[in-house]
Amino acid sequence: MAATEATRPGADARTDAYDVVVLGAGPVGENVAERARAAGLSAVIVESELVGGECSYWACMPSKALLRPVTARSEARRVPGLQDAVTGPLDAPAVLAHRDAFASYWKDDGQVRWLDSAGIDLVRGPGRLAGPRRVTVGGGRVLTARHAVAVCTGSRPMLPAIPGLDRARPWTSREATSAKAVPGRLVVLGGGVVGVEMATAWRALGASVTLLVRGDGLLPRMEPFAGHLVAESLAEAGAFLRTGVEVREVRREAPGGPVTVVLDTGDEIVADELLVATGRLPRTEDLGLETVGLEPGSWLEADDSCRVTEVTGGWLYAVGDVNHRALLTHQGKYQARIAGAAIAARARGVPILESDPWGAHAATADTRAVPQVVFSAPEVAAVGLTAAAAERAGHRIRVVDQDLGAVAGAALYADGYRGRARMVVDPDREILLGATFVGPGVGELLHSATVAVAGEVPLERLWHAVPAFPTISEVWLRLLEAYRG
Repeated sequence: MAATEATRPGADARTDAYDVVVLGAGPVGENVAERARAAGLSAVIVESELVGGECSYWACMPSKALLRPVTARSEARRVPGLQDAVTGPLDAPAVLAHRDAFASYWKDDGQVRWLDSAGIDLVRGPGRLAGPRRVTVGGGRVLTARHAVAVCTGSRPMLPAIPGLDRARPWTSREATSAKAVPGRLVVLGGGVVGVEMATAWRALGASVTLLVRGDGLLPRMEPFAGHLVAESLAEAGAFLRTGVEVREVRREAPGGPVTVVLDTGDEIVADELLVATGRLPRTEDLGLETVGLEPGSWLEADDSCRVTEVTGGWLYAVGDVNHRALLTHQGKYQARIAGAAIAARARGVPILESDPWGAHAATADTRAVPQVVFSAPEVAAVGLTAAAAERAGHRIRVVDQDLGAVAGAALYADGYRGRARMVVDPDREILLGATFVGPGVGELLHSATVAVAGEVPLERLWHAVPAFPTISEVWLRLLEAYRG
């Protein structure tokens, strides 16, 4: 545990009073507390699990550690002179050991040391609101906040109401990223990001994988071609995809035994493990929200500074997944920087820049420029609005598509490179509303698109951003040429 509160400047040893009390020690909570300390405020974090949160131990880090060997091998097999050197299966124990290291072996010593170095106190135990500006920990200790309480408790997997599912002990994202052995047969329920990434990883590690999707394709919130290309790749890797199906029942007779998934078609699929990846719920069910007039278990509506709109007094903030603005670690950290700046400004009596959508106190990117990478094979990278979302928002748009494989840099990257790029343009303002790339290595293209969308860079100015030759980034030139005709 970090040094005790009594040793911290600004902490009151008698009353456990702090300027800022943070519930949740994931990346979001850490960043809120760090921004508060940087502004000279005292801060304490309350955490009942591991410091570092979901991303460090059960999501971003372990999942990408599982996926990197998969994508590296896939790409190497398409490079002349290297193909014959990459012939055998992945070394599953080595991959899992690599994953374990990136998850810090599920120990948070390093993260706790960082809190200590930043001057942030840590209180272990379940934290609950107990009225305005008050938090109880473990039912006994009481922390009070002079300026703000920030709820940064994240989200948890949602289990649909399928008969027998709860008794079948399915995998959620946590078990899928931390499993100690490769299952022989894995059924994945859900075609979103978690389902696609984990199907990619475990299939490459040797599992027989079947994806079951209610809709008509994968990655439904992205451009349709993204899901199509990923589905083709998974099929080539030997995974089975069934769309437009509902699960009617799940049965598992004994712990550790096989699980049977019964479909609405009457078909039965038997597997060793079932991963349910059908959405997320807020971790707010046991936070004492009722003590401040909020509904337990609900998402917390927040303004652009992440202050909860339904609580009077302006002291409660909801940052990260719990506000349901953008359920991504990097967006949560972005919100944390915004919220931390807003809390500090209000504590000093400095006016909040509410009139400036791109100012220091507004998380505007949550609605206009959210970047995301799906680390499948091929990768999918997107920012801003899809064509369908832009039209729903009332924009007049022009869509420009390009074959990524036709770019010289892509052809050099890998033989038979398959990919596609799309930009969604507002032709009235001649700015980029969104961009999507699908193909090996496209995650590294995304930040340039994010800058263009967030900065509302005019297309005429983008014309002067010359891509280096021969790189995959030359697709920007091809897209702009196609737009200009």
